[in-house]
Amino acid sequence: MATVWTDRLPVCHSLDFDVGADELWAAISEPGNLNLSHPFCKSNDVIQWQEDRHSDRLVYLNGRDYVRKFQTWEEGSGYTLLIGEEGGAQSYVVWQIDSPARGKSRLTITVYPHILASLPKFLAYIPHEIWVKPRLKKYLDSVISGFRYYLRNGESVPRDHFGKHPWFS
Repeated sequence: MATVWTDRLPVCHSLDFDVGADELWAAISEPGNLNLSHPFCKSNDVIQWQEDRHSDRLVYLNGRDYVRKFQTWEEGSGYTLLIGEEGGAQSYVVWQIDSPARGKSRLTITVYPHILASLPKFLAYIPHEIWVKPRLKKYLDSVISGFRYYLRNGESVPRDHFGKHPWFS
């Protein structure tokens, strides 16, 4: 199954944090965490949050309603998930934590988007590079920056704090 997702053109973004990997993991693995850290989140409600099964609903500021179904869960280091409208096309997403130095961590999110997935890579490449990738990179930067804001300030990130997004605001 993973090869189907990874055959898509990915978009990846990373940011460094001034907290250890354990603290970053606690922030990204907490049920409903997007309510505190996601700048385009209207609501993030848990559907199921158990040791071996995780899923939640993310409603964006513009009303777009996505379900996240976690595929893998590696305690302390990251997870993979499928996200999209219930019953609709799904994007595959990898969240990964690294520890470049003591008391430091890095969060990397890689998205294999469903958009353009029906096209052969050689036809999807140019629209991906000029339309999808810049918008998705801006989105990922805002999402990861939202976690950094939350961990630095101990308060919820304001909505659209890093600028509005044409797909989610």
